[in-house]
Amino acid sequence: MTKTIERKGRKARKGLTLETPKELFFAALAAFAFFVISAAPASPQPPAPATVTPSGNAQNGKELYATYSCYACHGYDGHGGAGARLVPMRMNLPGFSAYIKNPRQMPPYTAKVLSDAQAADLWAYIKAMPESPAADKIPLLSRIMSEK
Repeated sequence: MTKTIERKGRKARKGLTLETPKELFFAALAAFAFFVISAAPASPQPPAPATVTPSGNAQNGKELYATYSCYACHGYDGHGGAGARLVPMRMNLPGFSAYIKNPRQMPPYTAKVLSDAQAADLWAYIKAMPESPAADKIPLLSRIMSEK
């Protein structure tokens, strides 16, 4: 069994003859190795950025959360109610600060009401609130789900 590999184009040369299955196997292996090496990234991926520590004081934020009655709409645990769910906090500090100063559906807390430092404290407190457990970790919900 003889296989012939030919080059085509301007730099065509006489074809390379592979006479045994072993030669064909090693030629295919070399081509595969070349493909794998050329497809690999040139440099290692940069490390993921470190998580940013909140710049506010969560204890002060807890007091502000109570003082401004945020719990009345967002719940004591930030998981929502009449107002939006706050936990997990998906806004960064600048976005949160801008939003509470010009919100769509809640009272605005302008600079006259909340300073930037107080907004950072409130953000840090909300960011520190624990997330809700999964439904299967809540006994009553897991029992209801298993009955279906």
